[in-house]
Amino acid sequence: MGILPFLLAVYLFTRSEPVSSTLIISSAALVLFSMLLGFTLLRKSSDQLQILAEKTAIDASGQIPQPLDLCVEGELSDIAINFNTVVEQLNKANQDIQNRSSKLREYENNLAHSYKLLNKENKLRHQLCRYVDKDLVDRLMESGDRQLLKNERKNVTVMFADIRSFTALSEHMEPEEVVAILNEYFTIMTDILFKHHGMLDKFVGDQIMAVFGHISNEKSGARSAVRAALEMQKATADLMKKRAAKKLPVFNVGIGINTGSAILASVGSENRQDYTVIGDTVNTAARLEKYAAGWEVVIGERTSSHLPNRLPPSARHELQMRNRSEPLACYTLMAKGDGKVKVMKPKLKTPPLISTVQVVTVF
Repeated sequence: MGILPFLLAVYLFTRSEPVSSTLIISSAALVLFSMLLGFTLLRKSSDQLQILAEKTAIDASGQIPQPLDLCVEGELSDIAINFNTVVEQLNKANQDIQNRSSKLREYENNLAHSYKLLNKENKLRHQLCRYVDKDLVDRLMESGDRQLLKNERKNVTVMFADIRSFTALSEHMEPEEVVAILNEYFTIMTDILFKHHGMLDKFVGDQIMAVFGHISNEKSGARSAVRAALEMQKATADLMKKRAAKKLPVFNVGIGINTGSAILASVGSENRQDYTVIGDTVNTAARLEKYAAGWEVVIGERTSSHLPNRLPPSARHELQMRNRSEPLACYTLMAKGDGKVKVMKPKLKTPPLISTVQVVTVF
């Protein structure tokens, strides 16, 4: 339509014969028709392009437009088809992003919940480790919904450690000083107990009760108990040297150890229970502790039988205890260091009077 008028003008100017008015009018009408038709086609294309522009526009919200449903022609139709393809892919990508975002939020919530549970478990472990060694804590945490600790009879080693004449010592001290001394002493002692895989059963005033072999076996428990007792006496001696240098009150500790059968059980009321050991082995260990003087460790014969090196038979002595028809055989030790101990030999009197000393290696 745009080229036709120019071709007609060239034809008229190059025509050798005169041009009639009829031909001029016809040509002018043809040119006018061509221009109007061309304008109409351009206007139609312009309108379709404007509609396409409006439909493909993205507003300020950034939302993805919907697929186009337009009746357009030519290249505009190809543009609309390609636009619809892009919109479809964008919608799929947006849906995938939303799904992934939803999963990420779910993972975030799960991670936050897991972190809270882990933090709670770590705090619980830290609290439990103040009372029992790590091995027993692991058993407690791994028990889940099952019974935490089963009631069972087992061969264990029981230790009692008591500060000598602490009642008389504390009478001349303020309550705050008494608590400070006990906390300092108990902190050192419990660290040693846990180091040797002992279970802190309870504090009774200034007395410590501990159990060994509840996780391992009788032999290992007996050896661990004696090692712990000797280290506790050495640590107490070091602590007293520091206190003496500061002119603070000092004391010593007697320790009794016995090995035998006992019942490990949760004992108490419905609302409050203690995991403890019960039996004659416990009572015997407590009586051995009563016979131990300051700095001494008195061990039962069954405990001594599990030591790597046997104690000299001459150091064996017997204690006559109340409510027992047979005397209790035991040995009295004092820590010397480097795996060596002083074995106190009794005099031939009843009750035995410890006098002579023999240095032996037990570990």
